[in-house]
Amino acid sequence: MCRWLAYSGSPILLEDIVYKPSHSLIEQSLHAKLGVETTNGDGFGIGWYGHRSTPAVFRDVGPAWSNRNLRELTSHIRSRMFFAHIRASTGSATQQTNCHPFRYGRWLWMHNGMIDGFSAIRRELALAVAPALFPSIEGSTDSEVMFFLALGLGLAEDPPGAVARMAGLVEEVGWRHGVEHPVQMTVAVCDGTRMWAFRYSTEHRSRSLFHSTDIEGLKELYPDSPLVRRASEEARLVVSEPLGDVPGAWNEVPESSYAVVEHGRYEIRPFAPARVPVPAVGA
Repeated sequence: MCRWLAYSGSPILLEDIVYKPSHSLIEQSLHAKLGVETTNGDGFGIGWYGHRSTPAVFRDVGPAWSNRNLRELTSHIRSRMFFAHIRASTGSATQQTNCHPFRYGRWLWMHNGMIDGFSAIRRELALAVAPALFPSIEGSTDSEVMFFLALGLGLAEDPPGAVARMAGLVEEVGWRHGVEHPVQMTVAVCDGTRMWAFRYSTEHRSRSLFHSTDIEGLKELYPDSPLVRRASEEARLVVSEPLGDVPGAWNEVPESSYAVVEHGRYEIRPFAPARVPVPAVGA
């Protein structure tokens, strides 16, 4: 599978989160503790918002731990909202277009998990992507297909509803093809202002996902931490696994739920797939 993190808050250097914590994403690329694979070396990516409404993206196919360009960029880029992802392929090719995060307009998307039986249902799912969006799919991953399905199902107007409809569609198609548990996902998506993180699987045994404790609480617990001192009150992190073993710093996102982050406001809400009609696809 993969490991990822999403940050929202006052602008900070990306390296403060990506490299500096004791169990940083770079450390996780070699020694993940909660992932299916210990090593995540099939590419990486970062996506961040700066002075424009659309985000910038940097992705590469090599392992994150040895990429000098990643180290250089994160030591100079400050951002108020960014994604970082390290990839362990579940079968699709190791190529730049398959690295996360994926971008469309102002949207960023990244995923840990899989569509089970994807090779058998890929054609039907691809044909369910809105025709106007289909030419923008660049890679061959299930993750990118999930993103473009959600875009066509109303992501811009209703992100939680669109992700629910996407998950419901994937499940219906999978079940039609005899796949028992089609969906396994922790997904992060943002539009530059708000961020959502979803934890769901058909079998209700989802991959790990955590969110940071509010900064005021952390400042009381760890007054001498430079990173905590620099963080603003609205700073929030959502991560595949904690960035350190600091007691009280991390809370698990519950099974079948999603988090929404906006201007420091953080809420956990229940999540369930929404059923949508899936037309039969001919041979």
